[in-house]
Amino acid sequence: MHEEEKPVALMAAEVAPRSKPSNYPEPFASRMKGREKRPLGDAFGLTNFGVNLTTLQPGAISALRHRHTRQDEFIYILAGAPTLITCAGETQLAPGMCAGFKANEGDAHHLVNRTDASVTYLEIGDRVAGDEGFYPDDDLEAYREGGAWRFRHKNGEPY
Repeated sequence: MHEEEKPVALMAAEVAPRSKPSNYPEPFASRMKGREKRPLGDAFGLTNFGVNLTTLQPGAISALRHRHTRQDEFIYILAGAPTLITCAGETQLAPGMCAGFKANEGDAHHLVNRTDASVTYLEIGDRVAGDEGFYPDDDLEAYREGGAWRFRHKNGEPY
């Protein structure tokens, strides 16, 4: 499909998964093993927000536990029973449940699949300029530059 040829509708499961499983630098990128994202919003050329159909295999995590300074995030569980880990603790999720994370409120979060079945969910987030990501459990910070995520150590040194 050419850039100018956007579909009117499509089967979400038929959107090709991202070819690169993670933008994180190593040693963090390899921790995303078992996570597959299908960029649904990109298929329609959406630029103000992103929508991913994400699957976590048993033992996989959604991301490093993180929070954003400017990006709101929302997840909706379609299948499986992931554990949501936030600053407040752990919450068991189930199909039909959702969670939202307001920008700059400090609640770092991620999903962990501790079950023997895969988990599928929608993740939605805006693409506001100037966003930064902070990872309380890891020596990592992220910032947007030139439309792409860049990463540095907490002391400011780049990866």
